[in-house]
Amino acid sequence: MEQQIKGTVSAIVFRNEENGYTVLNLETTDGDDITCVGNFPTLSVGAVLNICGKVTVHKVYGEQLVVENYTVCDPTSRAGIVKYLSSGLIKGVGEVTANNIYNAFGNDTFGVIEHNPMLLANVKGISKRKAMDIANAVSELKAMQEQIMFLQSYGITVNLAVKIYNIYKSETKSLVLANPYRLIDDVDGVGFLTADKIAQSMGVEALSEFRVRAALVYELKEAAEKQGNTYLVFDELIGTCGNLLGADLSEHGKLVEDTVAKMVLEPVVKVFDVEGQRCISLVRYYKLEKAIASRLITLNRDARRIMMDADNLIAHFEQVHNITFHASQLGAVKSALINGVTVITGGPGTGKTTIIKCIAEILTSHGLRLEFCAPTGRAAKRLSQSTGSDAKTIHRMLGFEAHGDKMQFKYNRSNPLPCDVIIVDELSMVDVSVMNSLLSALESGTRLVLVGDKDQLPSVGAGNVLADIIRSGVIEIRYLTHIYRQSEDSLIVSNAHLINKGKMPEINNKSRDFFVMSYSDFQQVSDTVVQLVTTRLPKFTGLPSSEIQVLGALKSGVAGVENLNMRLQQALNPREFGKSEVNVGKNILREGDRVMQTVNNYELPFVRFNEDGTLSDGQGVFNGDIGFVRRIDRANGIMEVQFDDNRLATYTEQELSDLQLAYAITIHKSQGSEFEVVVMPLVSGPPTIINKNLLYTAITRARRAVVLVGSKKVLALMVHNNYVTARTTNLCRFLQEEDALHKRYFGIAFQTNTDDNEN
Repeated sequence: MEQQIKGTVSAIVFRNEENGYTVLNLETTDGDDITCVGNFPTLSVGAVLNICGKVTVHKVYGEQLVVENYTVCDPTSRAGIVKYLSSGLIKGVGEVTANNIYNAFGNDTFGVIEHNPMLLANVKGISKRKAMDIANAVSELKAMQEQIMFLQSYGITVNLAVKIYNIYKSETKSLVLANPYRLIDDVDGVGFLTADKIAQSMGVEALSEFRVRAALVYELKEAAEKQGNTYLVFDELIGTCGNLLGADLSEHGKLVEDTVAKMVLEPVVKVFDVEGQRCISLVRYYKLEKAIASRLITLNRDARRIMMDADNLIAHFEQVHNITFHASQLGAVKSALINGVTVITGGPGTGKTTIIKCIAEILTSHGLRLEFCAPTGRAAKRLSQSTGSDAKTIHRMLGFEAHGDKMQFKYNRSNPLPCDVIIVDELSMVDVSVMNSLLSALESGTRLVLVGDKDQLPSVGAGNVLADIIRSGVIEIRYLTHIYRQSEDSLIVSNAHLINKGKMPEINNKSRDFFVMSYSDFQQVSDTVVQLVTTRLPKFTGLPSSEIQVLGALKSGVAGVENLNMRLQQALNPREFGKSEVNVGKNILREGDRVMQTVNNYELPFVRFNEDGTLSDGQGVFNGDIGFVRRIDRANGIMEVQFDDNRLATYTEQELSDLQLAYAITIHKSQGSEFEVVVMPLVSGPPTIINKNLLYTAITRARRAVVLVGSKKVLALMVHNNYVTARTTNLCRFLQEEDALHKRYFGIAFQTNTDDNEN
């Protein structure tokens, strides 16, 4: 039940200065002492607060008031005024000076500080300069509190209000009043609905230029971040914006055209034609794809020639490792040794890892400096294990650094990576932003080997990098179709290839690694998945449940990811005395839980446990990182999560909403990862989701075994559903344009070698 309480802050038990999260003791006017938890932008002992919140009872810490909003009042008693002034918020004022000020002015202290601060110079130990410093400090604190209160009056949470204030500072109120929609562009976490709610409460016209512009930017951002589209067809964008605004924008052509014209001039958007259709893109994504295309063509043209006998070197590798390359694999190795940029693509078991090892050994023997990288920590770890070389995430290789809520890299155009060859695995996961950062850090002449499976799901972020490079036809592409890794009683690899061709997998439950358990009832599917993970598969494989990953197509439903997570948590990590836990929305996270980070957080601190036994500090966790909850410290409001790549990250309670249980995860979130055993519930759903591409991706995540649980009818529907959501991107077109431009000025820089290439 919501309560309103007034009181004085008697003690601050815990405070996180980065986000303002605080646990405090409040002495009420009735003499009661209440524990309050919430976000306070600034706070000191002695502050008088009017608090509105809900009382909850925690099993360890007892009754707490969870603060929803509050106002700050000037303290009116001697104790309150002295505590406030000497709290440390005002530099140079300790308890003695605070008492001297109160002795001089009594309960009118704040009136004097605000309206006649030079009178403070009459107090012992205070000079005229110090008097003004005190007045300025009090004024700044009040100004901040007023700005925060202003934002809260429009329903903005304290946490978000602090974030907005840290960007706009003293101009917060004036800037937001002038154009509340600027919050969408400037503040991470503010979408159209939040900004529009503020704007509408301020009386902004329903079809003002501000509102139309905001809707256009919002829809383009959503299309990029949620669907991967780097541009939209103009008429389609106007239609979706009209739905968002609740108006038919086709009837307001002049308003739309005037708004777009101004956005082009700013510049925020770029308008262009694609095959006779008028299209529009955010300038950011247009420039990213343009830069990627230019850099790839330049790198391909400027490759340093390496004098070597490739045939003998490859033959030596085959002899040492007791293997024989297929013709397509030989072609891939030679291409990487000759060309500036080579793409090697193939499904599971086609020898991509062996090819990488061969390329690396040959180039290293010629004194070249190599770097291995992948988009995620799990993918990089797998690459390290399979090649025996040190592999890093792309972010780590580039020297990721966080500056506020922005991401920067140590290695960039001005400070290129000190290497000669970059080998990138799992390229299908790389979006245009990461790809541009990588290419920007490569000096001219650096050789680039891009490895990936063209049939995997595309990146979560904007763009379709691997598919666009292949489709462009201007970079050397090597297709691996010969299955290289396949034992007689193994079906994972062969079935993955069958599914990719639109054929039903071989179902033989006597195999050692591919099983189908047929159930038509979703409750049976859910029950069976839980049994498999908790008892049956650990007994069959000898692996712990932590090595078994459930991959689902859908979040909701009886056999969906969310319900399976709750059931698996209860089975694998139930509530126990002495095991700390915390409520996060509708879920519970407890010590020992398997969890996943769901958004990029560039500022989150971590300690890395290096292989040589040393520790290193860093910051930044990323969407899709998986780990387990190592410790929950409720008294200090923190949680420690140990991630798979030996990072121990520390979360505050306000950052816990970025985590979710990961006993079961969506197939989209599994990209770039490899798990010992994969269990996949087969459930019906929309054809845009339940398709061949998704099934193929899930199966190829498994290393030792796959178990499909559900209806064979659903399995057949997925195998024969070729639906793939087409992304609208510019990279393919830009690559072709850049290639033509380079050929015009520099001659034929690249001639496609069609040997062993797929038509």
